[in-house]
Amino acid sequence: MQIIETYGKYIEKWANTNPDRARVLLKLGWEAQNLKYKFTPDKRLLPADRYLAHLMMNTMLMPLKNPQECAIVSIFTPCEILHEAGLHPYNVEAFSCYLSASNAERAFLQQAENTGISETLCSYHKTFLGAAQKKILPKPKCIVYTNLTCDANLLTFKTLAKLYDVPAFAIDVPMQQNEDNVKYVADQIRDLKVFLEKCTGKTITEDGLKERMRRSKRTMDKFIECQKKSADKDIKTDLVTPLFAGMTNILLGTKEEEKYVDQLLKDIEKAPKKKGKNIYWMHTIPFWSGAVQEALAFNENAQIAGCELSRTFEPDFDPEDPYDAMARRMVYHGLNGSAVRRIEAGIRHAKDVKADGAVWFGHWGCKHTLGAAQLAKKKFEEAGIPMLLLDGDGCDRSHGGEGQTSTRLGAFLEMLGAEEMEGGQDE
Repeated sequence: MQIIETYGKYIEKWANTNPDRARVLLKLGWEAQNLKYKFTPDKRLLPADRYLAHLMMNTMLMPLKNPQECAIVSIFTPCEILHEAGLHPYNVEAFSCYLSASNAERAFLQQAENTGISETLCSYHKTFLGAAQKKILPKPKCIVYTNLTCDANLLTFKTLAKLYDVPAFAIDVPMQQNEDNVKYVADQIRDLKVFLEKCTGKTITEDGLKERMRRSKRTMDKFIECQKKSADKDIKTDLVTPLFAGMTNILLGTKEEEKYVDQLLKDIEKAPKKKGKNIYWMHTIPFWSGAVQEALAFNENAQIAGCELSRTFEPDFDPEDPYDAMARRMVYHGLNGSAVRRIEAGIRHAKDVKADGAVWFGHWGCKHTLGAAQLAKKKFEEAGIPMLLLDGDGCDRSHGGEGQTSTRLGAFLEMLGAEEMEGGQDE
């Protein structure tokens, strides 16, 4: 941990005086971590999850290595069409997670606030904006984003487009679920095809796009199967793997993502029977929190069995109509529209993994989540799933409250019948 803290301090220091040097250090550190993932992975993780860690680090390194082959995207942008255009997703939320994991987020958060960005803006977006303003993050080919789920998108991506002076494309997703809105969004994605072809000089073929959508559908169907089959299995994990599963939306349609779920199905079949309590996590996970790690990372008595961000779409779609399919996935997205839709989806998915309890994480700056907390608790508990409302921040350590987190999470697990653990080992 001390090495990472020192590493983060040097990134922050050089960001102020020599951003190119800071970017090189960031790249070298992440490459070193990637070698560790490849050659000395954490054996406590399933083989599939070890592969996923390596895959996600490759995804984060791509913008540092080949930024002109990348497009900055919001978390739920349909990326199959970008991949078909030869562009790698340069995702704001995921990239900020890695900056935070490098202990470098504080200087970037402060930079964004110093330029007038509100303290209450989502810390994932502030971290990325601050790093871009300090010229740590390289210039992309273009920007593609949606207004889906997050108000911060409307500010962040317009600011980035102006900062980098690159073309940007916004997909407007209405909040109501109906066929007219699916058609409205599908027409925008057809316009996105033209935009991407102009940006890259490459032709996006219908056959290529259909094949990616077929792969996406297979991947999503198999992941849902994984969730249901894992319900009775003892699958211990860290705090980042469930987040990776949520972030892999940006890799849908790739062979690598399908390889991951294929391996995951095999691993789940071999896993032993469930021992501890299954916890379903709503919203992002504060992976950096020592208190949450102690309670839920590789713990014999309690484990995160599912995360809302990995299950955001349910209705079927036809991969032979790729524009309709991508549009339908956004319009009928679990986080689009009313809080009740989101909560009801969360309850269904929590039941899929036979959750003994659920955590609703009130990420600082996310009004959508904070405002629905009490309603969520009421609905989950009416459905027979005890819920803990836990406030904090998924990216910014300064909003920690570790003592309170430890006390409240420990008491919740004790109430569920899970013994409190230290470091994931029996006392």
